[in-house]
Order: sequence, then C-alpha cells, then structure tokens
Amino acid sequence: MTQTAANSGENALVLLSGGQDSATCLAWALDRFAAVETIGFDYGQRHAVELACRSRVRAAIAALDPAWEGRLGEDHFVDATVLKSLGATAMTHEVEIEMTEAGLPSTFVPGRNLLFFTLAGALAVRRGISVLVGGMCETDYSGYPDCRNATMRAQEETLRLGLDKPVRIETPLMYIDKAGTWAMAAELGGQALVDVIIEETHTCYLGDREHRHDWGYGCGSCPACELRSAGWDRWKAGT
Repeated sequence: MTQTAANSGENALVLLSGGQDSATCLAWALDRFAAVETIGFDYGQRHAVELACRSRVRAAIAALDPAWEGRLGEDHFVDATVLKSLGATAMTHEVEIEMTEAGLPSTFVPGRNLLFFTLAGALAVRRGISVLVGGMCETDYSGYPDCRNATMRAQEETLRLGLDKPVRIETPLMYIDKAGTWAMAAELGGQALVDVIIEETHTCYLGDREHRHDWGYGCGSCPACELRSAGWDRWKAGT
C-alpha cells in the first residue's frame, strides 16, 4: 500500500455509489485525507443492487489498512428519487439501452451529477468538509456531459459561490481509462483491494449479480460491463 500522509486539516466526502470507480476513489481519499465520510444516493436506479453493495464496500476497504479504518467516518444516504420523476431513462426505467437522437446514450440521467454535487456540497458545509471526491471520468466513459472536467470545474465554482465556502471537487479518475482505474486500485491497496472491487462492487446497469467474471459480477454486455471488462483485459495484458 502507498504511504501517502493524510493532508493536515482537510477532510473529504466521497460520492460512493457501490461501483468500481467510486470504490477506487474511496481508497484514494482514505490514503490522502485526515478524515473521510461517504454519501450515497437513491435516484430510483434500476441497478439498485449497487446500493446494497455500499456498506460491504466501505467495510471491506477500511479493513485493508488500520490507518484507513481510523480515517473512515460516517456514511450518509440521500433520497434523490426526484430525478426518476422528471422523465424516463434506461437507468431509471425499463427503457432499451441505445443511442438517442440527441447523440447521448439512453442511460444518461440529465442533471444527475449536478444534483449529487449540490446535495453533497450542502452536507459537506454542515460537516466541516472542504473536499468532495467523485469518480467522474471523461477518458473511458459513456459520453455523459456531466462527467467532463469542464462540468466539474464549473460545478466547483458554483458551489464555492453559492455556499460561500472553499469547496474543492477532486476527480482522480478524470484522465485515466478503466485499465488505469484497475492499476490505481492495485497501487493503492495491492491485490487485496483489487479483490474487494471484483467481489463487492457493482457496475452492471442491469443489476446482474448472478454472473461472475474475472473482473466481477454483471451481465457482461451492457455498456458499463463492457467498459469494466475491456479495462480489466488491458490492465492484465500490461501486468
């Protein structure tokens, strides 16, 4: 494991979905900040099984390192199901996963990350937390506009102005692909963390926990599974 010293006086709030990316970000934050809390959101997602994975992911990652366990604080869970009421997407309704006429996949939930960071920022200022950590990435992703770095920087400035606090958004996966995400996990926590991500996290859009692959559980054919699987293959080929 890395021996990065926790930044004095800085606490972080990690947006933890229960998936691979946010789990890797949790380990990254525990390796860097004096104290770390987590927040999750129920937005009516079809793959709600990811929410059931969150507590296991938190516990398993904390157990990898006594320092991490000492830094991991409270978990918060927020009802964001208003997103589902605004309109159908393949993430929230029985809608086919496909490219839409707008040039975006039907899995795109408009405003999701914007709302998540607004809610996370509102909680963070109450908790005395200055850093928000998310697993957004614009390198190896599904094309969601609210995952782009430009969006994150604009959201960060909006939070600073609207909350009148020095809020910072960290996105450690922004410029690495899924192979790099696997590699980051291995660097942070060795094979033990890789095993936690394989066994405990959930990424599959269809909520499939029956089929076990080398890279974890999932249907194997939805966009999330394809990204995770391809990243695993590239990482293993390079190790």
